[in-house]
This record gives sequence, structure tokens and C-alpha cells, in this order.
Amino acid sequence: MQVTTGDLANPKLQSLLSYHFQDLQTKSNPETSFVLDLSALRKPNITIYTVWEGDELLGCGAMKELDSTHGEIKSMRTAPEHLRKGVARVLVQHMITEAKRRKYNRLSLETGTVVAFANAKRLYEGCGFERCEPFADYVAHEDNMFMTIKL
Repeated sequence: MQVTTGDLANPKLQSLLSYHFQDLQTKSNPETSFVLDLSALRKPNITIYTVWEGDELLGCGAMKELDSTHGEIKSMRTAPEHLRKGVARVLVQHMITEAKRRKYNRLSLETGTVVAFANAKRLYEGCGFERCEPFADYVAHEDNMFMTIKL
């Protein structure tokens, strides 16, 4: 598996992110869904990462710079045909390494609380993330949980 900086002009990445956006729209309450569409992912404070095996896109994730010391994981998605291969763990570890390189003090994320997000929660906990209070502009809600890792 090779992690690269993603190119939002790549049709494979666009397709995976479109699937991600549509899927989360069905699993999350619209009032508490913070999934980003392609235009939002094009902002200069967001970096997209992709995982490849040859020319096969295995997954993607994004890191948003909240400020000079704090980053946020966004848009994590493994391609359905590559689930349970460690793709998401590779991405999270890559973003932790990149956050340390950027000299962030912490890396945080928001995820859902319904059963559909149980695997994501286990992944993040396994990578060292712990529950935390809402950060940035988020507000606490029963549909969301917030996690962070100190770097």
C-alpha cells in the first residue's frame, strides 16, 4: 500500500468521495452530519491523502488544519471492495505522522454514535484516540462523538 497526496481531479477519487458523501447522508442525521462535499474539500487548509495498490484506489482521508497546532481528520473512506485490509489504519497512521511533522499538538475528529460507526470508533481507539469535548465549531449532540490524540 502506498499513501500519496490525493488529486481531487482524479475520477477514481471523485467517485469514492461521492460514494462517501452519499453513504453518510443515509447514515447520519442531516442536522449533525458534517461530511464535506468535493467543493469543501478543495479549501487550502485541507489535504487529501489516498492509498493505492498499483492503480487501484483503496481508500482516502483528509486532514484539515484548524490552526497551527491542531488538525482534524475528515472524509475517511475505504473502498468497499478493500474493507478489512488495514487501509484505514494505514491512512490514520499516515495522518498522525503528518500532524507530528506539522508540529500539531493534537489531531481530532468527529464521528457518529450509531452502530454504523462502531468500526470507525474501534479503529480510532486502536490508534490512540480518546473521547474529548467538542472542538472547533462543533456542538455536543447524542448523534456525535469527538475524539483526539495528543501528539
